[in-house]
Amino acid sequence: MSGDHDHGHGHLISFDPTETDHDHHEPTPTLGRAFRIGIGGPVGSGKTALVAALARSLGERVRLAVVTNDIYTTEDADFLRRNAVLPADRVEAVQTGCCPHTAIRDDITANLDAIDTLEERFGDLELVLVESGGDNLTAVFSRGLVDAQIFVVDVAGGDKVPRKGGPGVTTADLLVINKTDLAPLVGANMEVMTGDAARIRGELPVITQSLVEDPAATDVGAWVLAQLSARVPA
Repeated sequence: MSGDHDHGHGHLISFDPTETDHDHHEPTPTLGRAFRIGIGGPVGSGKTALVAALARSLGERVRLAVVTNDIYTTEDADFLRRNAVLPADRVEAVQTGCCPHTAIRDDITANLDAIDTLEERFGDLELVLVESGGDNLTAVFSRGLVDAQIFVVDVAGGDKVPRKGGPGVTTADLLVINKTDLAPLVGANMEVMTGDAARIRGELPVITQSLVEDPAATDVGAWVLAQLSARVPA
């Protein structure tokens, strides 16, 4: 890792909120049910903090709910409820009992059941955020479970993480490089990280952020709203 500390946190790379048709292989989700966004990434990358930030910043604008995944506990759901980012009944917890990617990619039944529960409880939901348990760079969501997916990495993993690739980094609809405020402390070169991310992802968008400096996750929130606005009637 380089000691270059010109980390430029809070930056948007190749994301135009008016341009949402960046995945030409997937159909545009239609109206008729809540839009589903999966949020995945390694352990400690800041997925739950991002979910909490989005719930706070979008909760008064969008009718939303959250599904969390943990292997043996309900830790992430408990965190969201404890911090009152949403009413407690808008958060459902899935205990996977296995590798996190299994429940978001291979056997998505438990997550679909949790979403069904929320949609039956709140018939007017517009958005469901599905947070994966912490996993590796290969973790991606089944398109039978989510309409779009965000993959979160953080600078503490080193500036080599984006160039390591893996489906999570290379194919997610949005890559978030998180905790940019820590770059000077861990010797991460943000120019290297963002350059590698842009090179390996092509036209797919990348957002760098620090929730310490921007607790509302403004850029990610704008991306989420752009996905919602792109929906077309069934």
